[in-house]
Amino acid sequence: MRPNLPVEADSDVWLRASWRARPGGFLALMSLYESNWVRLRALLGEVRQLSGRAVSRVDGDCELEVTVLEHSAYTSVLRLTYLFPDAGSLLREPDLEVRVYHDAELAEASQVGSVQTHAALRQIDAGLSGMLDRRWHRNMLLNKWLEYLMDTGHGQSSLHALA
Repeated sequence: MRPNLPVEADSDVWLRASWRARPGGFLALMSLYESNWVRLRALLGEVRQLSGRAVSRVDGDCELEVTVLEHSAYTSVLRLTYLFPDAGSLLREPDLEVRVYHDAELAEASQVGSVQTHAALRQIDAGLSGMLDRRWHRNMLLNKWLEYLMDTGHGQSSLHALA
């Protein structure tokens, strides 16, 4: 069990992996969801307090758009995406829908945008077989991206609400 630490001191190093968990297995996937929750909370704070759309801007990185799609008693659904200028429009990638389970303290990348413009992402996706593999891919992507976002300075202090 994790000690009760303030959010900024919370870290996924406190997560305990079950001895029965195997890489790519269901139990390990649940640990990954817990790690996603810890990182998402460190990045955005209390998700239930977010509303609408916001953008995080930091020097030397793309704009991160956070959109609240839904709040219910036990879950919230967010969309996280980078905004890339592309020939007069905006390219959104990765375009991840994240379901946050407040009571269980889990966050799952439940969906990836329908269009993958990067060849490497399309190739990885084409090689996946089965639902468990797809969930692993989406959630490893989310986990590593959340880590990267925090390392580059994105977070609550750089988040600005959009009208």
